[in-house]
Amino acid sequence: MSAQPTVTIRPVTPEDKNDWARLYAGYAAFYKVDQDDAMRARVFGWLMDPAHECNGLVAADADGALIGLTHYRPFASPLRAGVNCFLDDLFVDPSARGSGAADALITAVADVAREKGWLTVRWITADDNYRGRGVYDKLATRTMWITYDLKP
Repeated sequence: MSAQPTVTIRPVTPEDKNDWARLYAGYAAFYKVDQDDAMRARVFGWLMDPAHECNGLVAADADGALIGLTHYRPFASPLRAGVNCFLDDLFVDPSARGSGAADALITAVADVAREKGWLTVRWITADDNYRGRGVYDKLATRTMWITYDLKP
C-alpha cells in the first residue's frame, strides 16, 4: 500500500493568482461555463477583499504546487435563525484526483464553519458528477431538496 501524498490546505493569497486562475478556468470548463479573464479577476478580487462574503482555500501538494481550490460564504437561514455556509466551488486538478485534496478542502470548510458557529455546510453538484458525488457521499448527507434557477 502506498502512502497518500501530503496535501496542505490554506487560504488563497495574492501570490496564488495565476495558479488559482488556472484551476478556476479548469472548474469552469468542467461545468461548461463560459468564463473569461475579467470574470476570474473579479472573483479573485472578491477573495482578496476581507469585507467581501466570498472566501477561498487552496490545496497544495507536497511540493507546494496548487492542485485544488474551494470557495465558500456564509448565508442566513431565517427558518433556523442562524447562519449556514455555502460551498460554492470545489475543483481538484484532474492529475491530482485521488490525492485526498477534495476531502481535505471540504473538511477545512467544515472547520471554518464550526469555528464561526455556522449551522450547516451546503453545496450542490451536477447529477452526472459521479466521481465528485462519490467523495461527497462519504463526507455529507445527500438531501432530498430540488434546486431551481430563475433568471430575473
